[in-house]
Amino acid sequence: MFDEAPERGRYFDLEDPVDRRRLATPMQTLEPLRGLVVIDEIQRQAEVFEILRVLCDRREEPARFLVLGSASPALSRGASETLAGRAGQIRLSGFDLTEVGGATPGGWRKLWLRGGFPRSFLAEDDGLSSLWRQSFVETFLDRDIPQFGFSLPAEALRRFWMMVAHYHGRVWNAAEFARAIGSGQAAARRYLDILVAAQVVRVLPPWHENLKKRQVRAPKVYVRDSGLLHTLLDLPSADRLAGHPKVGASFEGFSVEQILSCMQPSNAHFWATHGGAELDLMVVSGGRRHGFEFKYSDAPGTTKSMRLALADLRLHHLWVIYPGERPYELDERISVVPVGDVPSLADRLLSASG
Repeated sequence: MFDEAPERGRYFDLEDPVDRRRLATPMQTLEPLRGLVVIDEIQRQAEVFEILRVLCDRREEPARFLVLGSASPALSRGASETLAGRAGQIRLSGFDLTEVGGATPGGWRKLWLRGGFPRSFLAEDDGLSSLWRQSFVETFLDRDIPQFGFSLPAEALRRFWMMVAHYHGRVWNAAEFARAIGSGQAAARRYLDILVAAQVVRVLPPWHENLKKRQVRAPKVYVRDSGLLHTLLDLPSADRLAGHPKVGASFEGFSVEQILSCMQPSNAHFWATHGGAELDLMVVSGGRRHGFEFKYSDAPGTTKSMRLALADLRLHHLWVIYPGERPYELDERISVVPVGDVPSLADRLLSASG
């Protein structure tokens, strides 16, 4: 965007001490600029938001500002409160299947193993990718979390994050997490909220209706990036992953992220009853409910749980995502789709709803 802007503006990287000094007097530095102005890592100097509000209100609007930053609560507050009505927010995930050629034979497996962080995915080999992710986990806990304004012991948060990795794809149990960290349930919830705010953990809420069944009301938890999940579980290679008990849960979490990244639904839920019926993911698109099941198996078939989900949730269609290469039909309303075809499936669903 910066290179193609019709009027070249300025670029400021606030991790660069020179640029920080240039913005020590932000009004004097930014007011004369024209065209596109890019300010990166703005969470390091959040007071700039107040100046941007004044500059955005100029009648002639001589400059436009592209503001970038890490997943910081301070950044979100600065944009939503100081720039209310003046700015839009875009949350960026890592690479997804639309960007890495997931439909090519085995193309999605590299993304699944390494995750979507660019330096992890683009590393020369799996060993260097694993090393980068190990370093990321260390710097994230030691540097980024305190930078976001949270004063928590890095080692305690590491243990909690690793426990989330072992719970990946399971229903949140606050009491068990509280016992693991030797504290109360409120503290466990605070730890979880911090990792969710930093966008490294996803909490998938339950869907519940007025059905004549007892439904699960606690959320599911996932480590959002599959590469980071494999680092936390000490799974540096495809061979180690293939033989691990969490391989199915890892595939489920990876597939959930791909569906949500490609479809960008406003709401997403899972559904489960205490009687054993469940649905891994439900999204609403164009007023229609679409269900998704994720099966790490060679040739998944129909199950009683799928039939119950179709009937009880009034699904328009149920899609079974699996690691194979051929799509096939199980029923008029149940289709099996390769995970590499998720982008094209998402396009079809969005086109149908449009």
